[in-house]
Amino acid sequence: MDSQTLETFLDKIFALQKRKSNELRIEPIHNRKLRIHKLREWIHVNRTAIQEAMYVDFKKHPLETDGIELLNVLAEIKNTLSHLDDWAAPKKVDAPLTMLGTRSFIQYEPRGVCLVLAPWNYPFLLCVGPMVSALAAGNTVILKPSELTPHVSAVIKRMSDEIFDPAVVSTFEGGVEVSQHLLRLPFDHIFFTGSPTVGKIVMKAAADNLASVTLELGGKSPSIITRTANLADAAERTAAAKFVNNGQTCVAPDYILIDQGIAETFIPLLIGQIEKLFTENDQAFEVSEHYCRIINDKNFLRVQGLLDEAIAQGAQVRYGGSSDRPSRFFHPTILSNLSLTSRIMKEEIFGPILPIVTYDNLGRAIAFVNDMPKPLALYIFSTSKKEQSNILQETSSGGVCINDSAIHFLHHNLPFGGVNNSGIGKSHGYYGFLAFSNEKPVLRQRKGLTTIKTFYPPYTKRSQKLMEWFLKLF
Repeated sequence: MDSQTLETFLDKIFALQKRKSNELRIEPIHNRKLRIHKLREWIHVNRTAIQEAMYVDFKKHPLETDGIELLNVLAEIKNTLSHLDDWAAPKKVDAPLTMLGTRSFIQYEPRGVCLVLAPWNYPFLLCVGPMVSALAAGNTVILKPSELTPHVSAVIKRMSDEIFDPAVVSTFEGGVEVSQHLLRLPFDHIFFTGSPTVGKIVMKAAADNLASVTLELGGKSPSIITRTANLADAAERTAAAKFVNNGQTCVAPDYILIDQGIAETFIPLLIGQIEKLFTENDQAFEVSEHYCRIINDKNFLRVQGLLDEAIAQGAQVRYGGSSDRPSRFFHPTILSNLSLTSRIMKEEIFGPILPIVTYDNLGRAIAFVNDMPKPLALYIFSTSKKEQSNILQETSSGGVCINDSAIHFLHHNLPFGGVNNSGIGKSHGYYGFLAFSNEKPVLRQRKGLTTIKTFYPPYTKRSQKLMEWFLKLF
């Protein structure tokens, strides 16, 4: 399909969904649930196809696909189906003194036609998950999966073609040119997951049409390990969160800030856990079926460049450091003695390199975090309630895990999202439903005398006295 034909087809589908979105506003909630039920059934039937696509794109173990990609989407679906009637029901709002006699409620209405721009690192989860929220809220959806995971994108395309009317859900594969044309269309809401750099482009495009946005971005998520931490737990949980998916996870710990008195005890524990989790029977990482690959050559070279520059500036490789470009293999790598002005300490790594930075007091660690853009996540390993409280109060981040890493993403009753540089808006569960809904306030006034009429003009001495009395109440 040439560019002109593609753009014409995109415009046609958008117009189709625009008309359909008006119909969806008045359909029963039951219809939304039926669509989501069909999605759940399709995922179960096509589980093997999704696993195979993930393996071709990532060399990802089927169990990892099940545990991260599929289980999370299915949990989102189950949670949504269980609570959608309650989420969508109008919510009564009590009247303040100045509104006595009125009756008010919030009605949740669909935003309309929504665009989901999905990333490549968790290509099924981060495309289909937001779609569930959009459908739950009663919207039509256009999906744009990542061209960097073509096999998973093809599965998503087949999914939408087989179970949805294109007027409700359509999927468009392709590269940047497809995304660029989609961003020129007047969507009612855009949900984007990716880097802050591209997030700014999406936000600027949305501004041209005054479209609302949810931006799930990233950044350098720190892990603070204090002297009171259980180091065995910290090592295991950090290793799992950092090196699953080859470090290509938006909520992976990007660097560690650790008390200088325990750093040398922690590093061997961390190395031991990396080997325990991602290899077995003393096999090499290169042949382990439990360890993924960098997504493509471009990202491999980017990660390699970060490592090479850090070493050239004096960083010490404490573990790993090897790689193989043809297979996009990159060994789990731990660095210490880093220059804090190096690029690897400024940019999100998004790969299997973990810098370890020591501190001599917790206040300096907190100050270091606060000197950086606000991260998507922050991890605290400490058994001290005071330390936990100080870090929580004195730092800002999209989310926090205490004594674990990244698992807050899996909690569908918690809002997930960033702050400023790491994102705008929240998702998951009820918060995902809200992201794709307009919370419309409705006020119903009674007949005859009302509180507000008291202050209609003309302004008399009587109304002045009443105002004086009202002002004393507030």
